[in-house]
Amino acid sequence: MFISILNIIALMCFLICWFGYTIFAKRKAKDTNCIAKCMHQHRIHWMYEVITRDIRVGEAALLANLERNIAFFASSTLLVLAGVLTLFAQVEKLESVIQSIPYAELSPHSVVQFKLGLLAFIFVLAFFQFTWSMRQYGFINVMIGAAPIDESGNNENLRRYAKQMAIVQDQAAHSYNYGLRSYYFSMAAICWFFHPLLFIFASLFVVYTLYIREFKSKSVKAITAGQEFLDIERNTRFPPTDTLSKDEP
Repeated sequence: MFISILNIIALMCFLICWFGYTIFAKRKAKDTNCIAKCMHQHRIHWMYEVITRDIRVGEAALLANLERNIAFFASSTLLVLAGVLTLFAQVEKLESVIQSIPYAELSPHSVVQFKLGLLAFIFVLAFFQFTWSMRQYGFINVMIGAAPIDESGNNENLRRYAKQMAIVQDQAAHSYNYGLRSYYFSMAAICWFFHPLLFIFASLFVVYTLYIREFKSKSVKAITAGQEFLDIERNTRFPPTDTLSKDEP
């Protein structure tokens, strides 16, 4: 009975860590410099530049590179998912492997299947996020292709359009980030096969790692500093109008 309760506690801790951190990061990003907030500003700068360029081969190459990375993870997720589903027919062998590991918890057959089900669900969720991200990058390609040229950069209507392009690209990046986050938490879920206490520790460690990388890393500091420089440059080259500045983030 103690082990059963411990497994329930471990699962609840995992879910709270995952969904709790997602809510926390989304709210904290509104008033704190982090990767999500600063990269959104960089995307706005990028789209402002796009509408001033006649030749957009560079943008096509950059977006193609981003889509290629996401496609790699999407295809890899299908392979991993196929491997996890295969383990459902090899539960006995999996149990024998777990039993050979020192201090590993001996779980009933049904519990092992439930753990495999959780792992499969995580990768299904990751696949949905990656494919949705790919579709949204396809949307931004169409929007860039449809964007008229304004070499002066002073057309208020096109500047608003550029901001909408940045929003679509930002949503695509968020979906990609959620897919990667699923991979992070899948590492914690694997620990559940060995012991629920290790599962709890791994869940907390994943949250700590994500927080440090998204809010406290050197990359965040560099991106924030770069954003400030780009703000000065953009305001110099493209002075905001009164109506547009009210909508600026």
